[in-house]
Amino acid sequence: MEVKASLKHLRMSPRKVRLVIDVIRKMPVQTALDQLRFLNKGAAEPVAKLLKSAIANAVETYSLSADNLYIKEIRSDEGVMLKRWMPRAHGRATSLRKRGCHIYIVLAEVVASGSRDKKKVKVDEPVKLEKLAKDGEKTLKTKPEKKREVSKANKDLKPTKSTAVVSESVKEIVDPRSEGRHGHAKIEGGKGFSGKMFRRKSG
Repeated sequence: MEVKASLKHLRMSPRKVRLVIDVIRKMPVQTALDQLRFLNKGAAEPVAKLLKSAIANAVETYSLSADNLYIKEIRSDEGVMLKRWMPRAHGRATSLRKRGCHIYIVLAEVVASGSRDKKKVKVDEPVKLEKLAKDGEKTLKTKPEKKREVSKANKDLKPTKSTAVVSESVKEIVDPRSEGRHGHAKIEGGKGFSGKMFRRKSG
């Protein structure tokens, strides 16, 4: 039984990743994780995450034992390469190649336990919109809206002085300057444009 996992578009040179994956190839899974934990390389962390993902695939999907797994195959292929440039002396520019890679891993069993089927995940049946509409109509019928009933005592209340004061304060205040000509009405007794220009005393 084989279980596969992959890591795409890792922003790291495949040559540097191969220094790490060559150490753990053909190792049991737990031994490989211990090696990666104490390996002083930048690629050790993403490779360890990929290995844990492959172990989880085997345990959760196929119900395999993690102690019975080893790394059958692991490789690092070249991925997307970004081309950039760096300024140098005398107005020159040299090219930079920022390489990426894809890592593929295959786990296999030390002692074969035979082929196993994937676990089937139970999915709920889709609910039709017609049923939802009917259920909504039923709930609306069962719960009619209650009209607000105004008590006779509130109707018979006479307006007091306090209510009259409040109603007067709520009245809208109208500014005569905002009427007509888009809020630029001429104010009576005010000086016009010529008055502003010749405001200074002559003498």
